[in-house]
Amino acid sequence: NSILSLYLSAFLFFVVTLLHKNRNYMKNTLYSWFSILIGCIILAAGFVFFINPYNIVPGGVYGASIVLHNLFPSIQVGTFGYMFDIPLLILSVVLLGAKLGSRTIAAALITPLLMNIISKLVYPTKEALEALDPAQLAGGSMNLSDHLMLACVIGAALIGIGTGIVIRNEATTGGSDIVGMLLQKYCHIRFSKAILLVDGTVVCFGLAVIGFGIGSAEDSIQPSWHLSLYSLIAIFIISRVIAYMINGAKNDKLIFVISDKKMTELHTYILKDLDRTATCIKSSGLYTGKEKEMIFLVVSYKEVAGVKLTIKKADPRAFVVVTDAYDTFGEGWKQLPSPNEIHPE
Repeated sequence: NSILSLYLSAFLFFVVTLLHKNRNYMKNTLYSWFSILIGCIILAAGFVFFINPYNIVPGGVYGASIVLHNLFPSIQVGTFGYMFDIPLLILSVVLLGAKLGSRTIAAALITPLLMNIISKLVYPTKEALEALDPAQLAGGSMNLSDHLMLACVIGAALIGIGTGIVIRNEATTGGSDIVGMLLQKYCHIRFSKAILLVDGTVVCFGLAVIGFGIGSAEDSIQPSWHLSLYSLIAIFIISRVIAYMINGAKNDKLIFVISDKKMTELHTYILKDLDRTATCIKSSGLYTGKEKEMIFLVVSYKEVAGVKLTIKKADPRAFVVVTDAYDTFGEGWKQLPSPNEIHPE
């Protein structure tokens, strides 16, 4: 017993030590999985409350599912999502890697389940659920039949936010996300453009089924083919929101400063006040041939005003160019992306 207790104590000590060393990793992992769940909830809510009831087809698996629901009303949109996602998940695991595949499997299985659950909760009867009747959605309190543009914009924004959260945590929600990642990896097409390509195909499918009357959109306030125009708006908004969620606002500014003087005051401001660095480049005037100092600097848009004031103090005659920095990588900025990372722009 004493030997067993000794081994047990040693094992517990090893486990506690391991958990202590890896607590940050476990914390980050749990946070990542929780974020994926939140993203899936936002995504599902965007579809259920603002997209599905109005036959807006924002591309992807769930856009195709909305179209098929018009043909087979007894099958929920989320259920059709499962039918599309399973073969695409297999491709995700095989071609995009086990880590991404496992998270994608979870996100893709959770999203249609949440969509079905929320739909059953917000529609009072089976008939209302099959019809996706907005007049009965949440007791009629969220009926936007007379405000389709508002429904389109809000729904697309929620879908983009939810999808962006999921993608930032190294997963996808399945469907067109997986197709977009495959096109990015193997065809070198930017993620957002790949999504637009896939979604455009789905919108054409929706135009044929809903727009030309094959489906059951006769009760829409607008003529059915108008819904395809709303769908294009939704796709654009979704792609922009996804890009913003992943890359941010892209407000970095690139500044070139050329001066006849050695601008020590500007050097001090950059190093001390901004806590940044810059590059000094030897240059000369093309006409005068005189040596000049050129400073190459990247700052956030909030820091531009302070840099300008300091330049004016250091050399009021300095030549200054301020332009947008599309992307900035390196020390103090983002890390260079790996081959498997998503590039939505």
